[in-house]
Order: sequence, then C-alpha cells, then structure tokens
Amino acid sequence: MSSVNPSPGTMNAGDASTFKFYRPSQSATHSPRQLPDSYFTPTTADLRAAQASLSARTQALVNAPLRTQTMRDADEKVKRARWPNTTIRVKFSDRSQLEKTFPSTDKIRSVYAFVRSSLREDVRPIKFVLYQTPPKREFKVSDPNVRDLSLLDLQLSPSSVLLLRFEDDSLNHSDVTAPLDPSILMLAEDLPLPPDFDADPSPGSSAPASSTASMAGSSTSQTEKKIPKWLKLGPKK
Repeated sequence: MSSVNPSPGTMNAGDASTFKFYRPSQSATHSPRQLPDSYFTPTTADLRAAQASLSARTQALVNAPLRTQTMRDADEKVKRARWPNTTIRVKFSDRSQLEKTFPSTDKIRSVYAFVRSSLREDVRPIKFVLYQTPPKREFKVSDPNVRDLSLLDLQLSPSSVLLLRFEDDSLNHSDVTAPLDPSILMLAEDLPLPPDFDADPSPGSSAPASSTASMAGSSTSQTEKKIPKWLKLGPKK
C-alpha cells in the first residue's frame, strides 16, 4: 500500500508502526446480562478501599500547592518511564476503529497525519477533528494549548479512544462506511471481546485444594453480605 507509510506488507508484529483496523462492533445488538441486586452491594472491604482512595485524593489536593517543581518533574519522569507508548483508537461514525501505537512523546499532529494518510485519496483534502466526549474535548492542531503538548501531557496515555468528525457532514452518518483506503478496509478484523470475569467455571474444571475449606464458610460469607453495612461497621466511638 503506497498511501500509508509504512505499508502493511512491510510491517511485522514487532514493528511499533503496526496498526489495526477493527470492523464495527456488534455488541450493541446483544442484550445486557441481568445482574442480581447483590452484585451492586459493596462489601466492607469495598467501603474501606473507597474511603482510602478518597482520603488519598483529598490529601493530594491539599498538598498540591506545597509540591516543588522538582517533585512535579520527578512525577512526570515516573509517568514517562511507565508509559513510553500510547495506543490511540480513532472511532469513525460507523463504529469501526483504526488503532495505532505512538511514542508518548509524540504530539497530536502525529495522530492526525496517520489518520489522514489512511483515508481514501478523494477524502484526504477534507478537514476533520479528533475529540472525546463526555465532556466534549476537541484536540485541534490549531489550538496552542493542544498542539505543543505530548500525548502524555494531553492525558491520552497509556491508551485512549478518539472520535472523528469530518467537516463534510455527509461523511458523519452511522450508515456511511469509514472512508479509508481500500487496502486498509481489507485488513478489518473483529474487535477483541473484553474478558468475562463473572463467567461460570467449565463443568470439567477441578476446584483448588483449598476450595473445600472456602466452601465451608461460604454460607457464613453470604449471610454476612446481607447484613446492613452500618451494623457490620459497629457503633462509632
């Protein structure tokens, strides 16, 4: 493919320039799984974790004005070391998605250049904007508060989904196929399904050795979940 550099035929699985194109997800047509009320009942551990997280955020806000530039620079250095790359998925109006991984130090113009080079030749001259919602946040190259910041600074790391809107509204309808180069459309694959952590174990699977002891206290555990939280926490002293 000559319109995208490098072309898919010259890329390998380990190439940082590798991109993927996912056809529209069909998950929207599936009925959501019904969950029992108990699924949404927080446990004592959940409440303690939430309280700890809230306290940590509050403390961070209180101490923010006291942090020196050196401390902030150290935090940024940790972030850059933790997320050296940023995966961006650009979602078109038909819900198909174009994915590519960029160095986190790249600017948003790199994402625009990649998307434009992936479009059909007749569509490339048409302007478009990348944005997120909600709340709506546009990433315009013309915006000085956006163009000079890295993907990490824009808080797009380690991965983000950006929506695309063309200046020509006829290309923004949900029944219009993403106007990508034919050589990219032919590479379409299904979007990976998220793991189902609540799936029942397979009939032939064997339980761990410790499962017997765990099951012995299961009735007690289930009973405990039904006790109101204000009773479990006990009276305040």
